[in-house]
Amino acid sequence: MLKELLKPEIQELVAQKNWQQLKEILIEWPEADIAALLKTLEEKDAIILFMLLSKQLKADVFSELDFTKQRTFLRQLSSEDVREIILELPPDDRTGLFEELPGKITKKLINLLPAEERKQTLQLLGYPEKSVGRLMTPDFVAIRPAWSVAQSLEHIRKFGHDAETVNRIYIVDENWHLLDDISLRKLILANLNQKISSLMDRNFISISAFEDQEIVVKMIKKYNLYAVPVVDSENILLGIVTVDDVLDVFEEEVTEDVHKGGGVLPLEMSYNAASPFILYRKRIVWLFLLLVSGFLSSAVITSFEGMLAKVVALACFIPVLIDTGGNVGNQASVLIVRALAVGEVTVGKWFNIIKKELFVGISLGLTLGFVMGLWGYLWKGVFKIGMVVGISIILISIWANFVGSMLPLILTKFKQDPAIISASVLTTFVDITGLLIYFTTATLIL
Repeated sequence: MLKELLKPEIQELVAQKNWQQLKEILIEWPEADIAALLKTLEEKDAIILFMLLSKQLKADVFSELDFTKQRTFLRQLSSEDVREIILELPPDDRTGLFEELPGKITKKLINLLPAEERKQTLQLLGYPEKSVGRLMTPDFVAIRPAWSVAQSLEHIRKFGHDAETVNRIYIVDENWHLLDDISLRKLILANLNQKISSLMDRNFISISAFEDQEIVVKMIKKYNLYAVPVVDSENILLGIVTVDDVLDVFEEEVTEDVHKGGGVLPLEMSYNAASPFILYRKRIVWLFLLLVSGFLSSAVITSFEGMLAKVVALACFIPVLIDTGGNVGNQASVLIVRALAVGEVTVGKWFNIIKKELFVGISLGLTLGFVMGLWGYLWKGVFKIGMVVGISIILISIWANFVGSMLPLILTKFKQDPAIISASVLTTFVDITGLLIYFTTATLIL
């Protein structure tokens, strides 16, 4: 709230170019608020204000900026300023930045790093894209089981300043095999002469550097962890992944799922950074496929032209029927996709899911079918019209509910992302099959 109240004063100081007073004010601000302010300023003013910050604050604020703004700053700053910033960045943030930059620029920036940091960065970049190895930081504190609590606390005081976190301390042997982890609280409350080995319970969770980033997101959520140790195939401790890194991955995954659900190819950048051509390219693919699907719906209607010519009233109910089918299917799909995502259901329990959804589909169909059938009869005054509409709604609801719940399970079974079942794709498929059900029912009854 205070930052909001100060915004007009800040804008006034920027207009007056009163950089010294701005520096004194911003030194008390959180990094995220400074980054938000820089995004609102003209590029030249943002650069000047950024350069007034201390070395560490610069790196912290830079980490909070979106990739588009980071690129802008990198283009405007001198090589020495860039080197200073990337040296202060945590290794995982530095790797994330290099991942997004073109290869030529990344190579240039890596060459600005000292030998040790360069080796570390190249090692992290060597892991597969979207793997835990790309996300981890090697900045952690490790202790030995033979040490006393007093020795361990002294070690933490000495090396903890550079660690990503000291909430969890990792216990390793002389070959850096991970043996256990322990909370700082447990260490502080223990007897100073007590050996670390006596505090170990060997009940810890770790993850391979080659695992998908989505796995570590689920682990942190499931076990309520602040950090997860990352190991290689021989259980050697390589680094840790902290919850702040996982939040970024989670946001990316949610954004990707929203895009897929809306029938858009996922953007690998922010909306502001995407050019009109990129937005066109991401949207036209699905729109073209849906256009082709629309032709199929038209073909179904055309094939029953004779029926429509004899009973024109049937055409009046087509929009309601296909909308109902699409809505029922989308509801089922959303529920199952989300349940799969949070681990509430698994593919192995498909039979139980189908039984439950079959009951739901029949219940929905009978309710909607009764209402629609009665409406059709009262509106058109023909009992058979109401009967066709009512039975069609029942069958379409059962079918749409079945399709909406089964497709996510099938895709998950074949290692595909169930979120690719966008609302528009599912609706189009149910539209086509729903029309076939409707006209087939009409042919049999009328």
